[in-house]
Order: sequence, then structure tokens, then C-alpha cells
Amino acid sequence: MALWLFIPLVCIFCLFFTACLRRYALASNLMDVPNARSSHSIPTPRGGGVAIVGVFLLTALYLAIIGAIDWHSAWVFIVSGGGVAILGFLDDHGHIAARWRLLGHFSAAVFAVFLLGGLPPIVAFGFSLDLMWLGSLFAVLYLVWMLNLYNFMDGIDGLASIEAICVCCGAALAAWLSGYHELVWAPLLLAATVMGFLYWNFPPARIFMGDAGSGFLGITLGILSLQASWANSTFLYVWLILLGVFIVDATVTLLRRLVRGDKVYEAHRSHAYQFASRHFGSHRVVTLTVAAINIGWLLPWALAVAVLGVDGLIALILAYLPLVFLALKFNAGGLEKQ
Repeated sequence: MALWLFIPLVCIFCLFFTACLRRYALASNLMDVPNARSSHSIPTPRGGGVAIVGVFLLTALYLAIIGAIDWHSAWVFIVSGGGVAILGFLDDHGHIAARWRLLGHFSAAVFAVFLLGGLPPIVAFGFSLDLMWLGSLFAVLYLVWMLNLYNFMDGIDGLASIEAICVCCGAALAAWLSGYHELVWAPLLLAATVMGFLYWNFPPARIFMGDAGSGFLGITLGILSLQASWANSTFLYVWLILLGVFIVDATVTLLRRLVRGDKVYEAHRSHAYQFASRHFGSHRVVTLTVAAINIGWLLPWALAVAVLGVDGLIALILAYLPLVFLALKFNAGGLEKQ
């Protein structure tokens, strides 16, 4: 079967799988009940991210069998991504202490970086720098931060789904236009998987992703960015630019809360997107605005790096500056009004 024809099938399969999970969650009373730290107001089924995990891992296995991706990549997705998803699933259905979750996150990241071969040389201002073992350490920290920030940013309807779709489609387009066709299929099929889930998660959401789905998406997007950077070091900047909304909001929020002395591991509602959703009184407005920023602002910068040869670090800085301004404008990391 041609892979182009496989894409809509993946989307449809995830759509129906999510519907089954929703029925199961309703029948089993697996509900996310609003509390003081929630951004929603009515009980909603949870755990829909399991559909994303299951469908994409089966897809990755199929891609490896037909030779569209190598088996190293498939094993990274299955072991690291699947391990994080299982940990998130268990935490969704009970409670796992933060230290054990963090140990699991680091274990998954170390395994992924080991199979990927570490961090490739970084190119900036025309110079190439090989960080060797230090690069591997940075890569591990990057993956752990990616999976956690994605969990932090999955707080309003449709946002995490829209971000994954925009980032994956943008990265696939950049790879295709620059001649790296082998880098297209994994992100494109991940986007198709999430699109099937988005039908149920678009505001107003009828099911939530849960930690299993958000953690899986975070580490998988990080893995895809490292894989791409081994093919061409500039692709790391492409992915970082495309992920800019989530990276900037989560990082500015974390830094401001650290400076203030907050317990950063405690749940809160002080991300810029959360303040924005309360300001506009709408999840949909914020989610669609993030999609517009991704397509209208970040994608052109990413394509400029991949296709036109613009310096990746310069493009990253210029792309992030307005995002930092927006994060501060919407009080990312600030105190919540009582």
C-alpha cells in the first residue's frame, strides 16, 4: 500500500479507537473532575491519548517492516515513547510519586539518546561544534524537558493536539522541500494519528488526552527532532522553531516560578495560554490562535532555515522574540488572581 494512502486510514482508525476509549471511560466513570487548578468546568472522560500511542506505535512498526524507517527508530519509539506512555497511564489511574516518574522519564530519555547516538554537532553562525558526551547529556535533558513541558501545556481543549499536528506537518514539509524524503513519513503519520484524536478533543473537548498521551507526544516529538538533526544538523533548529509556542511558554513560566520560589512540581494555572483562555473566556480562541502563530509565523522561519539556508540560531532567536513578548504580556508564570 502506498504510504500516501495509508495516512487517511491511520487518521480514521485513531478516530474510531478514540470513540471506543471514550465509551469505555464513560462506562467506567474514568472522568477528569474539575478542581481549583483546572481550566475546564465540567467532568470529562480522560485517557484518550492511549489511542494516539497505540495507533502510532503500530504505525511505526509497520514503517520499519516495509523499510520506510530503520528499526533503530522504531525501537526508540516503542521502548522510550511506549514506556513514558505506560508510566503516564498508571499515573492517570492512580498516583505515582514525582521522583519515580522522573526516574522513568530519565530512563526513557537515556535509552533514546543511546540508540540515536547522542547529539550531532551543532552548527551556529557557520561554525560546527561537537559537544561529544556533553551533547548526549544535553540531549537527555532536552527529551525529559520536552515530555514534561508537553504535559504542562496540555491544559485546554485541543491545544496539545493542534501543536503536534502543526509541528509534524511543518517538519515534514521542510524535509520534503529540502530533499530529505526519508524524514517525512514518521512525523506525517504521527500528525494523522493526532488528527483522528482531535475530532474528539477539539473545543469543547469530549475526551482528554491524559498524561499517557501528552508525555508520549512530548518525548516522541523530541526524538523526531534529534533523528532529523542527524540527517542534517540544521533540522534541529527547524524543529525547535516549530515547537516555539510550547517551549517559550513553558520555559518562561518555569523560570519565573523558580525565581519567585514556588514549588514548581505543584499543579498551577499560570501558563500564558491559561491566562489567555481565561482572559478571552474561550479555549477555542487560544487554540486556533496558536495554530495561526505556528502556520503564519513559525513555519516561514523554519522553512527559511531548511530551504533557504538562513542561519538556524539567528532564525531561532528572531522567531522566539515575539513569543517571549506574548508570554510576558499574558503573565506567564505570574501570580493567579484570587
